[in-house]
Amino acid sequence: MRLLITGGAGFLGSHLCEFFLARGHSVVAMDNLITGRVENMERLFGEDRFTFIKQDVTQFIHVPGPLDAVLHFASPASPEDYAQFPIPTLKVGALGTHKALGLAKDKKAVFMLASTSEVYGDPLISPQRESYWGNVNPIGPRGVYDEAKRFAEAMTMAYHRAHGMPVRIVRIFNTYGPRMRKNDGRAVPNFITQALAGKSLTVYGKGSQTRSLCHVSDLVRGIDALLRSNVQTPVNIGNPSELTILGLAETIKRLSGSRSRIVFKPLPVDDPKVRRPDISLARSALRWRPRVDLEKGLLSTIEHFRRG
Repeated sequence: MRLLITGGAGFLGSHLCEFFLARGHSVVAMDNLITGRVENMERLFGEDRFTFIKQDVTQFIHVPGPLDAVLHFASPASPEDYAQFPIPTLKVGALGTHKALGLAKDKKAVFMLASTSEVYGDPLISPQRESYWGNVNPIGPRGVYDEAKRFAEAMTMAYHRAHGMPVRIVRIFNTYGPRMRKNDGRAVPNFITQALAGKSLTVYGKGSQTRSLCHVSDLVRGIDALLRSNVQTPVNIGNPSELTILGLAETIKRLSGSRSRIVFKPLPVDDPKVRRPDISLARSALRWRPRVDLEKGLLSTIEHFRRG
């Protein structure tokens, strides 16, 4: 296949580029490098089947030649990012999705949208299954990301219904692994960076809020399985093993050998209290489940951060 991956220079996008190239496909990566990094793709530039286009996907997209799939993964994806870039976050979810859908339609390609567990907001049920409509504050500071993705899902399904386009929607839960940025703002890179520097680990609230962490290699396998399937409705891809933020901080402190203290600060506005995917659909339709043990995955991520 020949694939376009928007956001290809990002944490997840670069792993996807590597994955598909390793399986013999051709990959065109597109990124405006607001949060993506060229360093994430450096090892790919010698590949004949790899092309990088620096472009903002909210502008008209032209990719010469055929495409079999368009994977729209461009977007700021951490609270730090969408606090710094609220309007670009909304634009890439709206205009960027529209442009990527238009390209997929023109190329008669499968369109895949990277959605998120944030469409569930601060959920009132747990675990969250795809049929849950969510509990989102549309005007809160996190709303720019949540609503951008909810709109993107609506537009994707509208193209599917109006034009008969083949679509895939992956709702991504908390993911970690190599190539996360130190200043990413999410719990895993924050705790690892603080632990390795001997600084206090910052836990918000009492640390009783939960997250479910999926290693990036497991997530990429799930995305590939969804792309190759015929499932045209949203699918949760994540690890249903739930742990508290305080438990995560303590685990990273232990695994890194850090003597850092854990300090507590006020909980940010609209921070989700629980986050755990129901992956029944992924198990049954995709034959997918996560494989990477959390401690092994965290150890490899800590080593990545040690190497800088």
